[in-house]
Amino acid sequence: MNTSGFPPDFLNSIAASPGFDSESFVQTQFDANAPTSIRINPFKKTGIVYTDKVQWCDQAFYLETRPSFTFDPLFHAGCYYVQEASSMFIGHIFNHIKDDDRIRVLDLCAAPGGKSTLISSLLNNDDLLVANEIIKTRVPVLGDNLSKWGTANTIVANNDPKDLGRLKSFFDIILVDAPCSGSGMFRKDPDAMNEWSPANVNLCQQRQERILADVYPALKEDGYLIYSTCSYSIEENEQVLDWLCNEFELESIRIPIENNWAIVESISEEHQAWGYRFYPDKVKGEGLFAACLRKKENTGELPNTKYKEQQKANYKEIDLVKPFIKYADNYYYFKVGDDWLAIDRIHKEDLGTLQQYLYIKKSGVRIGKMAGRDLIPDHELALSLIVNKERFLTTELNKQQAIQYLQRADITDLEINEKGWSLMNYEGQTLGWAKLLPNRINNYYPKEIRIFSKEG
Repeated sequence: MNTSGFPPDFLNSIAASPGFDSESFVQTQFDANAPTSIRINPFKKTGIVYTDKVQWCDQAFYLETRPSFTFDPLFHAGCYYVQEASSMFIGHIFNHIKDDDRIRVLDLCAAPGGKSTLISSLLNNDDLLVANEIIKTRVPVLGDNLSKWGTANTIVANNDPKDLGRLKSFFDIILVDAPCSGSGMFRKDPDAMNEWSPANVNLCQQRQERILADVYPALKEDGYLIYSTCSYSIEENEQVLDWLCNEFELESIRIPIENNWAIVESISEEHQAWGYRFYPDKVKGEGLFAACLRKKENTGELPNTKYKEQQKANYKEIDLVKPFIKYADNYYYFKVGDDWLAIDRIHKEDLGTLQQYLYIKKSGVRIGKMAGRDLIPDHELALSLIVNKERFLTTELNKQQAIQYLQRADITDLEINEKGWSLMNYEGQTLGWAKLLPNRINNYYPKEIRIFSKEG
């Protein structure tokens, strides 16, 4: 058995991990044919049918080969998300604990957005998702991915866990997909091996405990904490569960799994807390640890202050904005700078509360700017589920034209019969805006997310 590719002491350090089989693990680790999986956006139906289903996620499928997603317009339209299959188990946990009541959910370490879009797919419009990313430079990709998903009941924030901890008893479910030593991603990201060491495992464990302690007050009594890592180390997984149960009043929740899923169910040494381990030699996915606990104490409440409008409502201008929005009366409209935004009306007071405590980067859907009675629409509106498509032109593109549009290049062989703002579509799915003029097309696809490369 050739173990030379692993960091020193790595295999010895995880030898005692529940369900670990050294020989088969090593053999699989160097398998170049790692699985590729995607998760379908249930709000953007396409005619594509896949057969090789991810067993613990109804909306997810494996692909036989990994295509160039960069040159698939449906990827840019937000019709699916490329996500590692094991991590989709978070959705299975979520379905097990969620009831029919309206809930607020926090995804604490959310970038690039895989788990946030997964949770978004499982929420009702009355539910609220706050997707937070601690690292500022990772926030734009999180916002872009959630914009592509299209929902209006999402807020993107950039805050330290301690800031969120000030929102006492605000959230019903908190997901902490914690920064970790990354051993579960060695096959997918071989460079992660260079970062691994026993000292880094211990450092990660301390960071995980600090993050959990800082955000814990934001969870309601009887609310759920979902904890996950992409590490095999007991120190970052079962030992963190025991630490949580020692420090706080939490009870472990056992999640139902099928035997043929080949997920290893583990129990922590001190408190017998349930955990779920994924090994690439057992499941069709990468390494993951996940667990769920319920909070059994009250750690304080937010002050019960009366909601105050952040700005005086301009109802005359709101009436001009509304016709561009589908089911317009369902939304609360507000301005950031010159831009109009909309969020589900039921979340108006929650937004006001969050604005007092957090640094918010994105709220609901950015509609655009009013120029007199005309709307200069934002890219978020084009990709959203709330755009009133009847108020705009629609231009259907073929594959070549769609790629040209996404590259902000000249679109060839496109016949223009009308002028005005047009939704640019591929196979019925919107990619963005263009302004159609008698002699040319002004391409408004955002420069910062355009396709830079050329198709090979």
